[in-house]
Amino acid sequence: MAAVLPSGGVSATPVAQRRSRTGYFLLLPGMAWLGIFFAIPFITLFVTSLQAPSPDAAGQFVPAFQVSNYAEAFLNYWPQFVRSLVYAGLATIFALLIGYPLAYFIAFRGGKWRGLLLVLVVAPTFASFLLRTYAWQTILSDNSPITQFLNFLHLLPDERILNTGIAVVAGLTYNFLPFMILPLYAALEKIDPRLIEAGSDLYASPVTTFRKVTWPLSLPGVVAGTLLTFIPAMGDYINAQLLGSTGDRMIGNAIQVNFIQFRDYPIASALSFILMAAILVLVFSYIRRAGTEDLV
Repeated sequence: MAAVLPSGGVSATPVAQRRSRTGYFLLLPGMAWLGIFFAIPFITLFVTSLQAPSPDAAGQFVPAFQVSNYAEAFLNYWPQFVRSLVYAGLATIFALLIGYPLAYFIAFRGGKWRGLLLVLVVAPTFASFLLRTYAWQTILSDNSPITQFLNFLHLLPDERILNTGIAVVAGLTYNFLPFMILPLYAALEKIDPRLIEAGSDLYASPVTTFRKVTWPLSLPGVVAGTLLTFIPAMGDYINAQLLGSTGDRMIGNAIQVNFIQFRDYPIASALSFILMAAILVLVFSYIRRAGTEDLV
C-alpha cells in the first residue's frame, strides 16, 4: 500500500520505486552503446573538423578552432554535394515508382505467397553490397544485352551505360530498393480492405479510390521508405566508384578520398558534418511538407 504523508499526500510504495529504477537500469545498455559508438565518435569528428595544420610537422594537425575548414570544404566540393542530391533524389523516385506497385501487389494480391515474395525482396541483401555492385558492372557493360537493346532503340546518348550517371542511379536504385519496399508493404498491409471496398460502393473509380483512400493511408510507409532510401544513397560512394566515371563522383567519394588518400582529416570531417546537416534539413523539411511530423 502507499504510505500517507503527514501533509495528506501519498508517497510511492517501495515496489513502485523499484519498478521505476528498473526502467532506468534497462536503459543503461542502450545509452552506453549510444554514448560509446555515437556520441564519442560524433564529438571526436567535430573536434577533428576544426583542427589546423601543424606548423612543425607536415601532414599533422593540431587542435584549433578553424571554422574556415567548413567554408573550404564546401567551396571545393559543392559540385559533389549537388550531384549526390540529384543522384539520390532520382534513385529514391525510381525506387518509389518500382517499389509501390510491388508492395501493393504483395499486400493485396499476395495471398498465401506473401511470405515467399517478401523473402525474394529481401534475398538480394543476403549478398554483399560490394558484390552486388560488381555484378552490375557486368549487367551494364558495353556488350550486355541491355546496352545493346537500348542502343538499338537509340536511347543512349553516349551508346553506353557503364561509367555514366545512368549506371550510378541504376545501382543506387537497385541496392536500396528493399528499403523502400518493406516500409511500403508494412503500411499497405495495415489498410483495412473494407475501406477500399467502401470507395467502390460509393461509386468511386479505382483511380479515385487509390487517390482518396489508399495513398493517404500508405503515406507513413512512403515517407519512411523514401527516407530509408534517400539518406544512405546520399552518402554512398561505392556505386559512383564502381559504376560511374570520375565525373560522376559523389560527396561520399570526396570524404573517402580526403580520409584515406589525402589524409586531410579536418576537411573530410567538415564534409561529413556538412552532409549530416544538409540531410537533417532536407529530412525535417520533407516530413513537415508531407504532414507526418509525428514520425520525427
